[in-house]
Amino acid sequence: MSYSLEKRIIYILLGLVSLASVSKAQDPIYTQFYANPLYLNPALSGVERCPRFVMNYRNQWPGIDNGGGNYVTYSASYDQQIDALSGGLGVLLMQDREGTNGVFKTTRATLMYSYNLNVNRKLSFRFGLSAAYFQKRIDWSQLTFGDMIDERYGFVYNTQETEPEQSVQNVDFGAGFLAYTKYFYGGFAVDHLTEPDEKFLLADETKLPRKFTLHAGFVIPINKRYPEDGAISPNIMYQSQGKEFSLNPTANQLFLGLYGYKGPIVGGLWWRGRDAFAILVGIKADHVRFGYSYDITYSKLTNKSGGSHEVSMALLFNCKPKRKRFRAISCPKF
Repeated sequence: MSYSLEKRIIYILLGLVSLASVSKAQDPIYTQFYANPLYLNPALSGVERCPRFVMNYRNQWPGIDNGGGNYVTYSASYDQQIDALSGGLGVLLMQDREGTNGVFKTTRATLMYSYNLNVNRKLSFRFGLSAAYFQKRIDWSQLTFGDMIDERYGFVYNTQETEPEQSVQNVDFGAGFLAYTKYFYGGFAVDHLTEPDEKFLLADETKLPRKFTLHAGFVIPINKRYPEDGAISPNIMYQSQGKEFSLNPTANQLFLGLYGYKGPIVGGLWWRGRDAFAILVGIKADHVRFGYSYDITYSKLTNKSGGSHEVSMALLFNCKPKRKRFRAISCPKF
C-alpha cells in the first residue's frame, strides 16, 4: 500500500471521528479555564466589575496531519457589572473546528446574566443564567469513505453513504452558581439544560448532552500584609458530560493544579486526568493579561499529537467609581 493511500485512510478515520462527534458531541475543554470565565460558568460574568474583553485560542494535537489543525477553538467575550441590575452582563462568541481543514464546525453566540448577593461581610453569592444560539455545519465534500477506494487507483468512486443536512441550529440554555470569600471560591455550572437536538440525519435522534462543571480553589498569600505582591493558589476542576453527573473517571475530565504569581509573573502546573500535564506561563498588569499553556500528552498519542497549545489575552478597562459595595473575586485569571 502506498504512503499516499495510507494518509487517505487516516483521513477516513478522521472523518469518522467527525461524524461520531455529530452523534455524541462533547464540548471543547480549555486548559486555561479561568482565562475563559464566561465559558466556565455564567455566574462569573461581571466579577471584575469594570468592562473586560477576553480572547482565547486553542490548538489541540497539531502534530496530527502535519499541523493541519484538526481541533482548533476560538472564543471572544465581553462582560461587566451593571449596578442597576445588581449583577453582571456578558456575551461570548465561540467557534470550534474539528477534522482536517475544519470539516465540522460549531459556531455559538451566548448571552449571560449573573445576580450578585452579598450574604454578609465575608461571603458573597452569584447566580448566573445563559441563553445561546448555535449552528453546527459539516462539509460533506471533504469526507472520504471506504466505498470510494479502488485497490489500484485509490479514491476514484462516489460514496453510497447518505448525505445529511449541511447544517443544524438550535437554542441552548445554562445556569451557574458561585460562592466566594476573600481567599476561597467555588462554583457549579450546568450547560445544555434542555439537551437541544443537533441531528443531521432525519432518522436520528441526537441530543446535546448536559455538561456539569464543578470548580473550586483558594488563595494563599505569600505575605499576608501585602497579599497583592504574590500568592499560590491550589485548584480543582471537574467536568462530566454524556451522562448524569458522575465520578466515573473513564467518562469525565479532572483537573488538579497549582497557580502561583509574584509581581507581574504568573506560572502554573496542571495534571489533566488520564492524558496530559499542562504548563502555564503568563504576565498580568493593571489592564492587560497574557497567558500561554502547553499540554504535554502522556497517553498513547504522545509521539503523534504534538501536545496542545493555548493562548489567552484579557483587556481590562477603567470604569466610574462604584456607587455601592462590591466584593471582587480572588480566583486566578488564567
